[in-house]
Amino acid sequence: MTIAADPRRARRRWEQLAFVAALLPLAWMTSALFEILGQSLGPNPSRELLHSSGKTALNTLWLTLALRPLQQLTGRIEFLWLRRLAGLTSFAYAILHLLVYAILELGLDWTDLGREIAKRPFIIVGLVALIGMIPMAATSTDRAMRRLGRRWQQWHYAIYPVAILAVWHYYWQVKLDTTEPLIYTGILALLLGYRLYR
Repeated sequence: MTIAADPRRARRRWEQLAFVAALLPLAWMTSALFEILGQSLGPNPSRELLHSSGKTALNTLWLTLALRPLQQLTGRIEFLWLRRLAGLTSFAYAILHLLVYAILELGLDWTDLGREIAKRPFIIVGLVALIGMIPMAATSTDRAMRRLGRRWQQWHYAIYPVAILAVWHYYWQVKLDTTEPLIYTGILALLLGYRLYR
């Protein structure tokens, strides 16, 4: 494995680059929302924002799951340095996904939520997945890791049911072409299968 002479400085550098990368989807959504540099969200901006924020949350969640296998296969510790940021990025975009739905789709009219859930039960699956991410996000600090000790890892095993619920939420809400959700399901199966193999 290759690490700079000062591991803490090297880690900060990697985390800074990853943080910039984490902001790129948000920068694109913002530019498209305000039609900057020729970007556009199309005829249904709220639906496109909902889709983009959800996909970004899912992609970064898969990345979080992939970083440990990448470290084991390559021997590069840098991949482990990025797991916390990847997980928090996924949580942040999942919160954005919820906010876009609540504000732009529902107009903060919570009386409409019951009707929406009755028509679209995949909403409950998505909410449960998001709730499952809260304890992991809340205990993502070094202080929480030290305080919880061995229990910290048990809290963070929640990423596996959260990932299953997230892909279920995605699959269930697709009405016609399920190719993309099935690809995500296959990737998740590979990532979980690798862990079982190890």
